[in-house]
Amino acid sequence: MLKAYVLMNTELGQEEAVVKALSTVEGIEGIHALYGIYDVIAEVKAESMEKVKEIVFTKIRRLENVRTTITLITYGESFIRE
Repeated sequence: MLKAYVLMNTELGQEEAVVKALSTVEGIEGIHALYGIYDVIAEVKAESMEKVKEIVFTKIRRLENVRTTITLITYGESFIRE
């Protein structure tokens, strides 16, 4: 299972609309609005790199209020504090 984080810049004041639109996209496991350089981050989980690309290119980047994205793909074992 691949995991990627997609950082997004939105149109001014459209963070909430983007979060709402992303919440309907299959493969997105978590979404947060952010303070700082980026406006929104989404956690994507998929079975293959092709599926990650499909979600990013056809579902996220084509949203009306998304201006730019940066995708960070994880590798190796995760550390989760319990």
